[in-house]
Amino acid sequence: MNSSTSDNPKIILRKGIQNDLLEMLELFRTTIDEVCKKDYTLQQLEAWKSGAENEERWMDVMTSQYVLIAESANQIVGFCTLDQGNYIDLFFVHKDYQQQGIASRLYNTIEKEALQYHEKRLTADVSKTARPFFEKVGFQVVQEQTVDVKGITLTNYKMEKNLIS
Repeated sequence: MNSSTSDNPKIILRKGIQNDLLEMLELFRTTIDEVCKKDYTLQQLEAWKSGAENEERWMDVMTSQYVLIAESANQIVGFCTLDQGNYIDLFFVHKDYQQQGIASRLYNTIEKEALQYHEKRLTADVSKTARPFFEKVGFQVVQEQTVDVKGITLTNYKMEKNLIS
């Protein structure tokens, strides 16, 4: 059951622009709330979502990272960002658009972008929720990590994938 064969043709991928930021932040918060709730406590979800309040960080994402948007009917249904050509920083798909091949399309485009810069490997810090997807596309866990967000600890995984160019 390869999700890339069920790609929704109504989904378009495009580069993100500054005007996407508010919708991206909303998607970030709601995805954490709805999609990640099975893997994290309410306290952990609230701490994680608080990252949306860091305006400086998000402005930096928009100006210094490769931002890829998945859009359907003028609504952002997913996004992924690539920092310094080899680090997947943010990767979120709308709760109503899970299991439709959107993450695979975003990932494949991001990997192509990294290969254009002759990167040898991709890395990411991946949530418990996203780990199965990253493993499916060839990433391996380098180490389990405990991160502190506003005094709350969360588990995630340092993952990487060697790229064959």
